Amino acid sequence: GKNIITDFHSVFVFEKNKELQKIIHALKYNHRFLTGKFMGEILAGSIKDKLNEWKVELIIPVPLHQLKKFERGYNQSYYIAKGIGKKLNIKIGENVLARTRYTQSQTTMTLVEREQNIKDAFVIKKSRGIKDKNLLLVDDVITTGATTNECGKVLLKAGAANIYAVSLAIAD
Repeated sequence: GKNIITDFHSVFVFEKNKELQKIIHALKYNHRFLTGKFMGEILAGSIKDKLNEWKVELIIPVPLHQLKKFERGYNQSYYIAKGIGKKLNIKIGENVLARTRYTQSQTTMTLVEREQNIKDAFVIKKSRGIKDKNLLLVDDVITTGATTNECGKVLLKAGAANIYAVSLAIAD
């Protein structure tokens, strides 16, 4: 069958205890919104050459569960998406996807565990404007791609044409 994610791009390779981990940690837990936007702009710059091919029409940040968003106060992927959107002049569909299940942190899980953990965790909240569109999914770090795939599945089911995924970092 067709791949869920048509194409994918990441700027950095995520290695433990390196600068990037500190940056992403600050972005996730220390309200570094501007860092998020700035990293988004860097990401946007790094996919410029792919955009002619991708023809992205809407940017979708991977959503956090309401509880997690409440605990943290914000969704870091949204700020990365904002940076991308600003630089590329593409709209952000902030409320298209929602996370319905509070999922455990996946850092210590195997691929199979991750897929189980994230299964059916996302729903479409607002399907307006995604039919036949090329969407750009944005996450901070992609490890196994389980989350991205799960989001992509839901968006394709709702009629999206192609899903492209980007992240600041891909875990080794």
